Order: sequence, then structure tokens, then C-alpha cells
Amino acid sequence: MLAQIRTTLCVAALAALAAPALAGGAPMATKSALADTTDQFVVKFRDAAAADAVARHAGVQATLAKYGVSLASVEGKFLRLDRRISNIEAQKLEKELKAANPAFAEVEADLWATTQLVPNDPMWSTQWHYHEATGGINLPKALNKSMGAGVVVAVIDTGYRPHADLVANILPGYDFITNTGTANDGNGRDSDAQDPGDGCGGQSSWHGTHVAGTIAAVTDNGVGVAGVAPQAKVVPVRVLGCGGGTFSDIVDAIEWSSGGTVAGVPANTNPARVINMSLGGSGACPATLQTAINNAVGRGTVVVVAAGNSNSNAANFTPANCANVITVASVNRNGAKAWYTNTGAVVEIAAPGGDTTGNPANGVRSTLNAGVSSPGADSYAYYQGTSMAAPHVAGVAALMLANRPNWTPAQVLSKMQSTARAFPGACPSCGSGIINAAKAVPKP
Repeated sequence: MLAQIRTTLCVAALAALAAPALAGGAPMATKSALADTTDQFVVKFRDAAAADAVARHAGVQATLAKYGVSLASVEGKFLRLDRRISNIEAQKLEKELKAANPAFAEVEADLWATTQLVPNDPMWSTQWHYHEATGGINLPKALNKSMGAGVVVAVIDTGYRPHADLVANILPGYDFITNTGTANDGNGRDSDAQDPGDGCGGQSSWHGTHVAGTIAAVTDNGVGVAGVAPQAKVVPVRVLGCGGGTFSDIVDAIEWSSGGTVAGVPANTNPARVINMSLGGSGACPATLQTAINNAVGRGTVVVVAAGNSNSNAANFTPANCANVITVASVNRNGAKAWYTNTGAVVEIAAPGGDTTGNPANGVRSTLNAGVSSPGADSYAYYQGTSMAAPHVAGVAALMLANRPNWTPAQVLSKMQSTARAFPGACPSCGSGIINAAKAVPKP
């Protein structure tokens, strides 16, 4: 099937800012498991002189044994266990300990507090889609557990620009555009996945660069924006050029990205665990496309796709209607249905795609290029669309897989859906809820 497909960027007001020079920054360390466990209780005895005897009372020992722990020491007001237990267990245990011996006046689990990671990227505060309670994905708490290290995400899109706030996380990709006119780079397929512009002489979208920045912009470097999975790596795969692209090229791109073999194309040395496709066309899912997706999923690759921007039933658009994909609808800053998003039974989950109507800052901010028909300087922009929603989900998938590399695509989707948060506003047929990174990402 050679129908043209396009990016699922919803074209509206776009705001770009000139990029400052990149400043180096050390990678952020994940938080330890201390925040979720404890081995210490603060106790108050009715008779301080009998403290040790009270703590070692048979009833107390039996209560501790129910939780698989024993008493390590009693020092002043602190009762310490021989190992750490979860905060949930500890808060149950404190009540049982007090009941086990009336000589305890008070028993309270001594929980651990940590700071919540906030990157120092100056545009972080404008990236509401990461941290605001209504329309955001609850990213800061997730970054305490995972940064996506070791996970490769393929962005099948318009290619990329070597943006200073992104390029450190870019791996070698491939240009799969067969038609030289569409390619706009003077040749057909080759190993150069850079985006020469897709505007056909008009304004180029630099769409792939924006999507890639949402997934894995360099973070905590004191420059620009942050990414959802800042230690993940992006393999840019170019399939869209002047006016769009063809499904036949995308089929090969999916196979190659996930570690499959494509005739005449060198093997991908960095097979992706996650594929993001912020693109789509109308019609049923082509058989060859479905086969490529099935093959990718069979290799363990999570395939994330945009639902589309026609304010219609996503079942009428592909690859949103293909099986074995995670189809993502878009919410606005209020956590309600974005006016443009497709919805329906094929949608699994929602994520912030923004709405720049009347205020560009209500869009999703990411890396871009200031060029028109050809590349210019690095920049940043607010975009809206399910194209912007999908990479939030792809980034969260990378965070999850960094901690659970053996999870299957089905397990990733199940965890995302079971932990999604309820829509603050109306969003009928938008899937299980808004993706909640903090709850979807498991502990290391």
C-alpha cells in the first residue's frame, strides 16, 4: 500500500526561541530505595527503665516474626529491625506492636524523606506536561527511580537535526525514504537520517526533532528543555519527507528498527526496545504493516503510535488501528480531551499533547530548528497534537524497561493502564486514563 501518510502534529500557533550554547552536565543519579522502606521505629515506653524488656517481650517478638523480621537493637527511643521492610508493612506493624504490649505508649515507623528530582533545565518550568497535576504525567517522582539508561527508542519520523540539547542522546539511524523527490536530500535510502526539511519549499515542521526531544532531550545540563527518559538513546529513522511518506518505507523502518533484516540495508546495531510513530493515514491497517508490527513486538519491542488529529474515530486511521500497538490520545493542559484528538475503542491510554489555541505555552515544548525550507539554528517550540502525546508514552516505556528489561510489550501496556490516573476533565473513549509515570515505572 503506497498511500501517503503524514505526521500527526496538529498545526497551529508555533513558538520558537533561539537556543543557548550547550553547557555540559553530569548525569543525574537515581534515588535509592530508602524512600520506600525502613528498619527503624520511634517508640515511647510507659516505663523507660523497662524499655529493653518491653521490646523483647514474647508478644513483640511474635509480632515481628509475622513480618519476617526480628529485633536488632533498642537504643534510646529507637527500635531497630534486622532488615528493612516496606513503608506499607511498617505502618501496619507499628499498630500491631503497640497492641502486642501495653507497655508501649507510642510506636511510629520512622520513614525516610527525600528530595523530589527537579532538573535544572531553564525551560523545565514551562514543560507543564511533565509535572503539572492536571495535564502532566507525574514525571519527577519517576525520575527518582529510572532515567531510561540502556534503553534504545527508535523515532520513525522526519529524521532529526543535531540539536545541541539532543544530539548527545542520538545513535546512528537510517533514511528509509525511497522516492528522491520526497526525500528532499538528493538521494534515496542511505545512512544519513538527518532532516533536510519537509516543507516542500515552505515551512518545515522539524517534527522528528521535536518528538525525539520529548523522549530524550539532554537533561539537567542547565540548558533548554528536559526529556522524559534523559538517559535513553534515540535511533532516528527517516520515513517522512516532502508531503509525507509511504507505508512501504515505514514497514521496512519498523523491521529494521526492531532488529529485523531489510534487504540492501545494513543491520541495525542498536535494536530498539521502543518504537515511536507519531504519524498516520486513513484506512485500515495494511497487512504488511501489521506483519511488521507483529514481528517487532515478537522481538520484544514496544510500539507506540499517535491516535491522530481528526477529532474522529481512531479506528479509521492507521497505524492507530493496528493490533499490538499502544495508541495514544491527547489531553490538554486541564487534563481534558484535546479538541483535535481521535478517540475510540482502539485507544489504550492518553498523554499530554497540548492545545496552543489562544496561548502557545499550553502546547508541548521541545527541541526544534529555526529553519524554514532548509535547516537553520537550534530552537525550541510549543507544538500540539497526538504526535506530541505519543512520545510521552514512549519515554515512560523506556523508563520502565530500564528497570524491568525482561518485561514484554504486553506487560508494559498492562502496567501503564493499571496505573493510569483518572481524567480531571472529560475525555470519553480516551483509553484507561492519563499515563502516570511515577506509578508506571517500577522500583529498580
